[in-house]
Amino acid sequence: MSEAPWWRGAVTYQIYPRSFMDTNGDGVGDLPGIVDKLDYVASLGVDAIWISPFFRSPMADFGYDIADYREVDPLFGSNEDFDRLLAKAHKLGLKVMIDQVLSHTSMEHAWFKESRESRDNPKADWYVWADAKADGTPPNNWLSLFGGCAWQWEPRRGQYYLHNFLTSQPDLNYHNPDVRRAVLGEVKYWLDKGVNGLRLDAINFCFHDRELRDNPPKPEDKRVGRGFSPDNPYAFQYHYYNNTQPENIAFLEELRALMDQYEDVAAIGEISSEDSLATTAEYTSGNRLHMGYSFELLTDDFSAGYIRDTVRNLEAQMLEGWPCWAISNHDVSRVLSRWGNGNASPKLANLLSAMVCSLRGSVCVYQGEELGLTEAEVPFESLQDPYGITFWPTFKGRDGCRTPMPWNGGINAGFSVGDPWLPVPAEHRALAVTLQDATPDSTLNGFRHFMAWRKTQPALRWGKIEFIDTPEPVLAFTRKHGEETLLVAFNLSKTAVALPLAGLGKLTAVNGHGLSQGTATVDGLSLPGHGALFARVE
Repeated sequence: MSEAPWWRGAVTYQIYPRSFMDTNGDGVGDLPGIVDKLDYVASLGVDAIWISPFFRSPMADFGYDIADYREVDPLFGSNEDFDRLLAKAHKLGLKVMIDQVLSHTSMEHAWFKESRESRDNPKADWYVWADAKADGTPPNNWLSLFGGCAWQWEPRRGQYYLHNFLTSQPDLNYHNPDVRRAVLGEVKYWLDKGVNGLRLDAINFCFHDRELRDNPPKPEDKRVGRGFSPDNPYAFQYHYYNNTQPENIAFLEELRALMDQYEDVAAIGEISSEDSLATTAEYTSGNRLHMGYSFELLTDDFSAGYIRDTVRNLEAQMLEGWPCWAISNHDVSRVLSRWGNGNASPKLANLLSAMVCSLRGSVCVYQGEELGLTEAEVPFESLQDPYGITFWPTFKGRDGCRTPMPWNGGINAGFSVGDPWLPVPAEHRALAVTLQDATPDSTLNGFRHFMAWRKTQPALRWGKIEFIDTPEPVLAFTRKHGEETLLVAFNLSKTAVALPLAGLGKLTAVNGHGLSQGTATVDGLSLPGHGALFARVE
């Protein structure tokens, strides 16, 4: 139907290994658990999987603090388990993307252990080190996203090191060409294994300002959260100097040159900057990243106008690149709670999945989204996330979206025979895979239905997008591919709406998507509550 590469218009299913499936009874999900459930993933109709970090790590940030880029952590299994996973996924027709955390390592990484010992060892300049000010205070005012100062004193060297996240996640010094070469060597290891792509964590954090200039203060009315809450001190600054530096562009081009040596691979960059949409457009132009995604649809903001303005803003700036959209992931509250306004119904769950999968671009779907899982309430004594523990109770961290997948009605919803690392919410048990499998009109089967139908619609997968300025609560746009133009409209409220809409021409409804279907007349559209209309424009 198209000569587009596999990743254009693809739907990628994010697997958070700790919470997916545990096979050895230690309460933590593992790679053999993913292998066991790959048939289920394939049944969803997605194109690829993205696996969050499974590398050797002390797990201070649950794998996003890597101590060895090439070794599977024993908690998750072995390198041989990953080889089995890769082979089975490919046999099922699933592409495999893996997380690469390149901006920082764990303090347990051999590189950092050597670097911290002295100021003149071979890796002395592999991390961001700086002298204290004359009064002993840190070199500048940079803050950690996870709370507090972004500098940590190291007595062995008598210097501070930079950490944009946890103190146990020191930042690599990308101004050093040896660091860049070493990191690309770690990436090459996995490309040689046959992975189909990379999800690049915090990719705009690789470089820092060489002059270590202070970040300027941000006025209170400008403090918005994108991956952090507005009351986090991190929101009190413009982050002009601790990330998103101009030197990062050349590194992205080096990374792309490496990837271009392999057939049919792709990179998705996670981008969180002062203007994430502009940075996404910049990072996906030319020979840089294949795709970029930001936190702009991972916020509490939910309206037709907000979604339309966000996508339209990116479209206006992204003249060459290809977007990737997500409305849930392992770092934010689940979308059905964030955007549900207390109405977490199967109809809304399926509508939201269909909406994001109808935008121009590729899509990342987070595990459990297809089940209609809501955000879990995790009591303080059960919290695992250091981010949530620090900012409790105004921000409860990320544990609520990381609770185990509910597979069946058995012990711990079939996730583990042991004590799960996070509790299984009672309300999730009723949404277990086996129960939804057996219910024709379940959220799960609705998700499968839409995904299968979407694959028959070239305009939704690859077409251009043009928005129609409709009043709330209707989001409407056209997708055009070749000679076909498809009108798409979503009612984001639970109340039916009628909308005058003239000048589009003759509309012929396109059925088969499984959502509550609206109708089109010469006078306009009628949409049921949490309903949609797909119509061919003639």
